[in-house]
Amino acid sequence: MLDKKAKDVVSMDLTAIGTAITDSFVICNADSTTQVTAICDNIVEQMWLKCKRDPIRAQGRENAFWVILDYGDVVVHIFKTEYREFYHLEDLWSDAVKTNYQENE
Repeated sequence: MLDKKAKDVVSMDLTAIGTAITDSFVICNADSTTQVTAICDNIVEQMWLKCKRDPIRAQGRENAFWVILDYGDVVVHIFKTEYREFYHLEDLWSDAVKTNYQENE
């Protein structure tokens, strides 16, 4: 994500939440649909190269406002910035342990 200049990259550990549909969320945003698509493509490529995993399901790439890549135990959310601000996904899972990532990490 950071390789493609994703903003506000966070992971959320949902394992302690009994109603969660996955173990982890990874969330980021970008200012344009072109950048959202580039981040998505990079994640899919890197997950295959490093983990030999394709997403089980993927949604939203056609409009690139909110792309979801479901890897089973990890679900990746790539938002166009204004959609992330509108949906506040992190607030819905506020009990989760959250880790922020910066470009220099």
